[in-house]
Amino acid sequence: MADAGSLRKRSKTERMALHSGAMGDNFARLLSGLWVTVRISLISVVLSIILGVLLGMVMTIKNPVTKALTKIYLEFVRIMPQLVLLFLVYFGLTKSFGINLSGEASSIIVFTIWGTAEMGDLVRGALISIPKHQYESGEVIGLNKIQIYRYIIIPQTLRRLIPLAINLTTRMIKTTSLIVLIGVVEVMKVAQQIIEANRYTAPDAALWIYGTIFFLYFIVCWPISLLAGRLEKKWKD
Repeated sequence: MADAGSLRKRSKTERMALHSGAMGDNFARLLSGLWVTVRISLISVVLSIILGVLLGMVMTIKNPVTKALTKIYLEFVRIMPQLVLLFLVYFGLTKSFGINLSGEASSIIVFTIWGTAEMGDLVRGALISIPKHQYESGEVIGLNKIQIYRYIIIPQTLRRLIPLAINLTTRMIKTTSLIVLIGVVEVMKVAQQIIEANRYTAPDAALWIYGTIFFLYFIVCWPISLLAGRLEKKWKD
């Protein structure tokens, strides 16, 4: 009897240890998936800022052809859902041109296209809002047009745009949940795998897994939102 009791107690202890180990492994997998999400978002934001600044400068050129092309681009990105763009790039490009693109590369391309349009429109608005006398002051001290943009206009524009770029980062992080549909193993995909693997042993796993994901998204996005608010308040004052 004592032996049977000790065996049951030992078996229970082993099950608890295995359960704790599985929980630790699942949390590590979720963190790994979250890093994929954050990495894609950060790369896309950096590229969007660089290309968006260039696009915004091009949009201020008083040329009917340039204006028409940039307007078509902006309207296309605004009208087209990000999910459709993901499918077009991931499935369309690979099939039409024989390009072998991974899910992550396709995601970065799509989010960069989207972010560039967003940033370009913001840059255009920021450039237009800069008083005309700033340009004239640069000409008075002997700067050419490139130097005026480099030393006067672009620094002021970037200062106004950094809070908006940070907000764009949080939007991209949340929108990356769509990339699970093209097979990228990010945090939502990992969550699905964990739930499916434990649907019989832990029927309520979905509640805890998605609650954990909410907590992870909050940890990532909340400090970014606070930083954007502080920078905007600081530079506005």
